[in-house]
Amino acid sequence: MRATVLERQREPLKAVSLPDPVAGPNQLLLRVGACGVCRTDLHLRDGEIEATKLPVVLGHQIVARTEDGRRVGVPWLGWTDGECRYCRTGRENLCVHGRFTGRDIDGGFAELTVADERFCLPLPDELSDEQAAPLLCGGLIGYRALRLAGDGARLGLYGFGSAAHIICQVAAFQGREVFAFTRAGDERDQEFARSLGAVWAGASGDTPPEPLDAAIIFAPAGELVPAALKVLAPGGTVVCAGIHMSDIPSFPYEDLWHERTIRSVANLTRLDGQEFLALAPKVPVKTSITVYELDRAEDALSDLRAGRFEGTAVIVP
Repeated sequence: MRATVLERQREPLKAVSLPDPVAGPNQLLLRVGACGVCRTDLHLRDGEIEATKLPVVLGHQIVARTEDGRRVGVPWLGWTDGECRYCRTGRENLCVHGRFTGRDIDGGFAELTVADERFCLPLPDELSDEQAAPLLCGGLIGYRALRLAGDGARLGLYGFGSAAHIICQVAAFQGREVFAFTRAGDERDQEFARSLGAVWAGASGDTPPEPLDAAIIFAPAGELVPAALKVLAPGGTVVCAGIHMSDIPSFPYEDLWHERTIRSVANLTRLDGQEFLALAPKVPVKTSITVYELDRAEDALSDLRAGRFEGTAVIVP
């Protein structure tokens, strides 16, 4: 099969030919239709997250078909032990032995892959393979972050990329006011946010017209945490949604006082996936995608790093 592989971190991906994978117990052999590109793929490529196996096939937003023609989605969470205290208490996203697609398990930047059948998710029929792919991480992690942000009416989204452009639509559907924060001068993404239901869009250092009840930080920039706290109403929550973030600078306790909280999001559960993928067609969520052929996966990562597209890059074999 053809695949694009990360052989060494901090070096470009390489297009190669690999033996076809063979499904083991509880696994499905899958023909990949599309695979979304996530910032986590970029963190792995750039060495900001340690790769646990090399070479590795990146990609954990996989839309694929089984040998008998069923369409399934393969997310970041690829396997758990089912026995640790986290798994036994409904927190399989924190499993101490968890394995993740595109890091510990070869992912979807390939023509074929294998995945544990228990961790494959049903997909809404309304979306094409390319349109459905971003739901499997940007959508799922964004949805988990949205739930952890609470039910506040005014929601800030910092960094308007793959996850934010999906969750903006969900939050607007829920009747919330969405305030989008982008890089200074990024009028393209600010207009994009308004087109998806944001009531206000500005730069990350701007003060919104109303205090926020919650803020979700999708950009991997630690300096946004104090910035979000400064515009948060008492009792509000800042949710850090990424797997990697630069260091958070110090800030005065006064900005945290009045029962404000900061929390992170780690991975996802299968229940998150089932709930969100059932909700997405009701919104309905529309994904903005830029398609790249398999041998251009490195270009997709470069364009993601440079912010050259709206929404999500999607690899198609």
